[in-house]
Formats: sequence, C-alpha cells, structure tokens
Amino acid sequence: MPARKTESPQQTLTATATDTLRQRILSGEWPDGTQLRQEALSRELGVSRVPVREALRQLEAEGLVRIIERRGAVVSQLSLPEIVELLRVRVLLECDMLLEAIPRQTAADIAAAEALLARFEVALNNQDVATWGLLNASFHLALYQAAGRPQTLALIEQLHNRTDRYTRMQILLTGFNDRAHLEHNHLLELCRQKDAISAAAFLKQHIMHAEEALEAWYLAHHSPPGKQGRRKPRPAANAD
Repeated sequence: MPARKTESPQQTLTATATDTLRQRILSGEWPDGTQLRQEALSRELGVSRVPVREALRQLEAEGLVRIIERRGAVVSQLSLPEIVELLRVRVLLECDMLLEAIPRQTAADIAAAEALLARFEVALNNQDVATWGLLNASFHLALYQAAGRPQTLALIEQLHNRTDRYTRMQILLTGFNDRAHLEHNHLLELCRQKDAISAAAFLKQHIMHAEEALEAWYLAHHSPPGKQGRRKPRPAANAD
C-alpha cells in the first residue's frame, strides 16, 4: 500500500489562511474593492507573508480576489451581467446534478439537508447574513452530493462563493428571505417524493427568481440618480 501523502507545515498554514480569508470575504466583512495588504494580513494571522501570498493566489483562482499590478490584491467586484451569467451557469450545472442525485438520495441524505434547512431558518430569523450564506450553499450542495460527481460539485461550490455575497445582501434588504425559505422547503419535499423532473424544473425557477430579484435590487442601487426604475422589458421566458 502506498504511503499516505501528508501536508507540509507550509501547506497547512496556506490552507488555514485561505479558509480564513475566504470566509471573511464571503461574510461581507470586506466589501468589493477592499485592498488586502499582505503585510497587515500576515501580522493579523500570525504567519509569514508566504502562506498569505499563496492564499491570495488561490482566492484569485476562485474569483474572489483580483491581483492588480502595483496595487496588490483587492476583493473582486462583479458587474450585473457577470452575476447573471454565473447564476445561469448555476442553473445548467445544478439542475443536471439534481436530476442525477435524486434517484440515489438516501434517507440520510434527506435528513442531512433537512437539518441544514432548520439551521438556515434560524439564521434567516436572526438576520445572520454570514451564517445564512454558508448554510444556503451547504443545503444546495447536500442535495447534489448523491450524484457522485465531486468535480462538478466543486465547480458549483465556487459559483456559490462568487455570487452569494450579492444574493445575501439582496435578500436581507428586500425581505426576499421568506420566499427563499419556502422555496427551499418545497424543493426538499420534491426530493423526498423522488420527483426528479419536477425538482429540477423547480430548482431552475428558484435560481431564476433570485436572479430577477437581484437584478431589480442591483439596478435600483447602482443606477445614476434619476435613472432608477428605468429598465428595458425582459423577453418572456421560454416555457421549457
């Protein structure tokens, strides 16, 4: 049997720094465009600059950070078209994963998703934005786990990480949380019923509802003065 590969102390420090910085970005502690200075982060985390530099490179690969010449690392900012594009990629990947996962889901899989949803409801009631974002992604990923496609699951997790900062803020400020929770409950019930076709169709609606609400919120908060509310009508959605 081959020897088990172990991480070096440097790799462990880099992984810890990456996780810490990632969660601080996802929680909204650092807004879009915030400059992340390696020296200050090294002091704060109690590590050398090497693991911090490697962590920032990893976060750049995940789309959470941009490394700009002569300025260093800054928290990435997405435009509305970029956010919409990522949400539509989520639709494609997540609906496909759910179709494959539902026939393989066990009672334990459903119970795990149900437990996450209960914690999600508590976070919503407490307006705990950071916890809500983590549990929202965890709930979705739990539903897809049974598909047995770890590479696709990792891609979906990255997409959640890149878009959840915006959807969390939109839900918090627009009162969309009740609808989001109801939709999650309905999605879970369709999984219990093993109705993969209906569940995938509903999941598509669920993500598109978030897109529509986010688009309205984004335009209202980013349009020049006097431009709010001036939106071009969207084409009717296809029935399929």
